[in-house]
Amino acid sequence: QVQLVESGGGLVQAGGSLRLSCVASGSIFSINSMGWFRQAPGKQRELVATITSGGSTNYADSVKGRFTISRDNAKNTVYLQMNSLNAEDAAVYYCNAYIFSKSSALSYRGADYWGQGTQVTVSS
Repeated sequence: QVQLVESGGGLVQAGGSLRLSCVASGSIFSINSMGWFRQAPGKQRELVATITSGGSTNYADSVKGRFTISRDNAKNTVYLQMNSLNAEDAAVYYCNAYIFSKSSALSYRGADYWGQGTQVTVSS
């Protein structure tokens, strides 16, 4: 069993900052990519940022220059530092990770995992 648990969401004024964290736990052999997605009411879930195990990052155009994704491989944790927040950033933020677990004595299985989501609300 693998779990992703997010924290750090909340209410912030426009122009403010928040830092989200997501910890992966359970039967983990290795973690490939980790990332953050978000879903606002009435909209589809969209990619915010991703980071590979080697540290390569990718951002949605809407957050470039304002958000920074990072990870601590020793702690199986990914972070999202969000600065200069605006109303368009309000959403439920979901952590995502592709994780390999040992499925038998000689084999491993990779699967996509999601956290339960953390709400980010931006007040004007």
